[in-house]
Amino acid sequence: MAIIPSRYLKAGLLLFLFFLQFPVLVSNSKNAGNAALKSRVTKSTAYSNKEATCLLIARADSLFTLMNLNAAGLTKNVFELAIRGYKKLENLNKVAREGILSIVDFSKPSDKPRLFIVDLNNGQLLLSSLVAHGRNSGMVYANSFSNNPQSNKSSLGFYITLNTYYGENGYALRLKGEEPGVNDKAFKRNIVIHGSDYADEKFIRTTGHLGRSLGCPAVPMKEHEKIIDYIKNGTCLFIYHPSKNYLKKSRLVNS
Repeated sequence: MAIIPSRYLKAGLLLFLFFLQFPVLVSNSKNAGNAALKSRVTKSTAYSNKEATCLLIARADSLFTLMNLNAAGLTKNVFELAIRGYKKLENLNKVAREGILSIVDFSKPSDKPRLFIVDLNNGQLLLSSLVAHGRNSGMVYANSFSNNPQSNKSSLGFYITLNTYYGENGYALRLKGEEPGVNDKAFKRNIVIHGSDYADEKFIRTTGHLGRSLGCPAVPMKEHEKIIDYIKNGTCLFIYHPSKNYLKKSRLVNS
């Protein structure tokens, strides 16, 4: 029987030990590569969201002009704030139906259209309408707001629309407030969009202003079904007022 020199035995042993460790090295290298890739994807997604937000905000001026929103009664500043919060909610995957944005401008008197529904994807103003505020928020103008139950006041901020239902006021739309301390009690307060006779032009001709709700953004009965169907099931709603307290507190407006 041939005798294998000891130097070959040592070389073979070293090769065996190397290949024994090699799968671990490959596995560690693969895991490190996956972690690096995941990190790059996360950073890329965050960058893409930030970039998309900046692009949409940059487009806000041209969209505002394209939809002739100034003539409809909406100001550019309010539109840009709405765009900013909308995009933040979209990045958080809160918006199920992208592109549809509704804005209520409570800086305007109740006898003027102050609900605006826009289609950002197609650059269209879908509808503008009257909308009532809470009875304890003010008379002609809304100037006091609350998140508290039984306050009978409107709540500002960003909402996501939920499902429709038939209740005391007929066909109605549930809302979910997305801003803690501002409107996050809206669902428990039964703050919904519904139609009402006191949110109609006939009421204005009689009293000089709209009637007021228990805090709901009530709309004209003749338009309420169309309005609800435009914005139901996961769109973004922004209720605005130039309240310094809200504008300073809101993370969505300041994002």
